Amino acid sequence: MAYDLTEKLVIGISSSALFDLTESDEVFRTQGEETYRGYQRENQDNPLVTGVAYPFIRRLLKLNELSDDLINNPLVEVILLSRNDPDTGLRVMNSIEHYNLSITRAVFLQGQSAHKYIPAFDIELFLSANEKDVKQAIDAGYPAGQILHGDIADDIDDTQLRVAFDFDGVLADDESESVYKENKNLDEFYSHESTKVDIAHNPGPLKNLIDRISHIQKIESNYKLQNPSYEPVLRVSIVTARNAPSHKRAINTMRAWGILANEVFFMGGVEKSKVLEILKPHIFFDDQKLHLTSASTLPSVHIPFGIANKVVHNEG
Repeated sequence: MAYDLTEKLVIGISSSALFDLTESDEVFRTQGEETYRGYQRENQDNPLVTGVAYPFIRRLLKLNELSDDLINNPLVEVILLSRNDPDTGLRVMNSIEHYNLSITRAVFLQGQSAHKYIPAFDIELFLSANEKDVKQAIDAGYPAGQILHGDIADDIDDTQLRVAFDFDGVLADDESESVYKENKNLDEFYSHESTKVDIAHNPGPLKNLIDRISHIQKIESNYKLQNPSYEPVLRVSIVTARNAPSHKRAINTMRAWGILANEVFFMGGVEKSKVLEILKPHIFFDDQKLHLTSASTLPSVHIPFGIANKVVHNEG
């Protein structure tokens, strides 16, 4: 019987998101593929330094402890999608083993983009540091994000998993954002949202991801009912530039989707980093890089979706 991924939270991750490949990439760029191949073979038993997404992935996989059958029915699957070939990719797999990450499935593509394989594995999020690969995935209608470089430390004493999302262009589509971007008129935007206050937004690229995360939150809640001493570790936050009165449609949309965030911040134009520095999410998703550059000490993911990114591209 085939292994079914359709009911699990599935993350596809590149080597460059999970580990720091700065040194390896430098060898490839300056000395070529054959030297790179020899370098990776010589160092295949030397674990790579952890990368920006590592704290998020480590905690995410730990949620599998909530499963009633950890071996046969984990809640979370993480699949390596690598531009390496199997030979040079062995160091990555050895590093995964070194850090005791329960990642057993891998795809090695020798320089090819992984995006076309996203539906084959029912992936809710493809994380990569490669901007081109992520853009190709988004353009094809697949959920993907570019993890940005940052100086990220993993605090092993911090047992929570905090996941933070922007709303428009990430969880919801860019319909409302398009109204504002067209003429920069906030009154028109508020009027549009008030008119549609009871109409749920169309899903954005990470809607399925938050659905899966919400499902695990409910499993945690049920587990706590049976084990009162258990403290839930998964916390979901929304950090959006919206404010009143546009907050109503966002809340109604979350209700319609059956999703309950632990915290929501309606920032109304206040710099998001002010909240994020206190919240300290293990990953933060936003469709605009201008909201992420000031958060470089936080694990930040750019979702290159919708009108916000088309505008940036055209103006560039």
